[in-house]
Amino acid sequence: MTTTPRTPTPRHVVVMGVSGTGKSTVADAIADHLPGMLVEGDSFHPQANIDKMAAGEPLDDDDRRPWLKSLSAEIARLDVEGQTGVIACSSLKRIYRDWLREGVEELFFVHLHTDYEVLDQRMSERKGHFMPPSLLKSQFETLEPLQDDELGVKIDVRNPPYEVVVRSLAALASVGLQPQTQGERDIGPTWRP
Repeated sequence: MTTTPRTPTPRHVVVMGVSGTGKSTVADAIADHLPGMLVEGDSFHPQANIDKMAAGEPLDDDDRRPWLKSLSAEIARLDVEGQTGVIACSSLKRIYRDWLREGVEELFFVHLHTDYEVLDQRMSERKGHFMPPSLLKSQFETLEPLQDDELGVKIDVRNPPYEVVVRSLAALASVGLQPQTQGERDIGPTWRP
C-alpha cells in the first residue's frame, strides 16, 4: 500500500478502478465510517451511455466527459454544503480524474485493482448489471495508474472485503481524513457487504 502525501487534507474520496473491483461496496463502507455521502457514479450516466455499454460498446472520451462533469458538479455541491463525498467512479484516465477535480481540487483516490482473470470471473458471475464482461478488456487498456502528483492509494481486491475497507480507511487516516464514527457496521473478519 503506497500513499502519496499532499496537503491540504482532502474532504472527498473517489473509489476508482475497472469494473468488477467492488467500487460501490467499498465506497459504501467508507461512507459509513467517515461518515460521508455516498455518490454512485453509475447513476450519473446519461441513458445513452448506459445503452452503449449494455450493447457491448466501450465509452469514449466524448461519452465520459459530460458524465464526469456532472459528478464534478456534485462533488462541488457537497463541498459547499460542508459534506464529505465518497464517490464510486471508474476514473480510469488521468484526464478523467482531472475533470473530477475541476469541482474540488483535493480528492483522494482509492484505486481498487487486481488481475484481469480474477475480475473476468467475478463479472461473469454478476447478474443484472449493464456493464457486460466483454468490456473489461477495454477498461484495462484505458486504465492509467495514479501519477506521483495524485493523492491516493492502490489496494488489491483479492484481499477479503473487510481488509480492503480497513486498508482504505488507514490510507485516508494517513492523510488526515479520520473516521468520525465507528460506523454502523463492524469492519472485521466476519464483515460482508
